[in-house]
Amino acid sequence: MHTVAHYFLLYVDSPATSANFYSRLLDQPPVELNPTFALFILGNGVKLGLWSRHTVAPAAQLTGGGGEVGFSLPDTGAVDALHDVWVERGATIIQSPTAVDFGYTFVAQDLDGHRLRAFSLND
Repeated sequence: MHTVAHYFLLYVDSPATSANFYSRLLDQPPVELNPTFALFILGNGVKLGLWSRHTVAPAAQLTGGGGEVGFSLPDTGAVDALHDVWVERGATIIQSPTAVDFGYTFVAQDLDGHRLRAFSLND
């Protein structure tokens, strides 16, 4: 049986600058940081990689904004609390906390236009 690791890879202009941004949002430093790549291991074991869009091969046709990274939270209070922390830490909020058909959510945007959706699902 092979061990499966789950990664999200985002193409960024500057891994160092983006790592600094994500360090503030995630309240943790990257476990790896070099000129072309940074890596975070999130609490659930999922890995978030930040790869230089200038060195990724094959070259990316689309960078930020074409998808979302989701952060599932237990309830609306946790969504509101995370929203307040991310605002305090300099995140650009593109959708304030709001009720939607699937639950309660807000959306932030990183320095490269990647969308970060925090949400709690309806019961």
